[in-house]
Amino acid sequence: MTNDTAVFDALCFDPKEGEKIATGRIGTREAIMRDGLLVDPGSLAYCPHQWIDASGYLDLNLTRRFPYSLAL
Repeated sequence: MTNDTAVFDALCFDPKEGEKIATGRIGTREAIMRDGLLVDPGSLAYCPHQWIDASGYLDLNLTRRFPYSLAL
């Protein structure tokens, strides 16, 4: 498998804090924006496209099996 898909951390805006906070999700730019979240441009990484689930986010089971396979 090659690291051929760009993925980013998803952020949301917390009005109480007045800042962006991490959601704990990593996905494609398209999936993050579709869900009304914000893309953290500084978190760019690459992963195999096989790791992306139908919703556009990383499959957590695969990332746990291969924790160091993301290319930063």
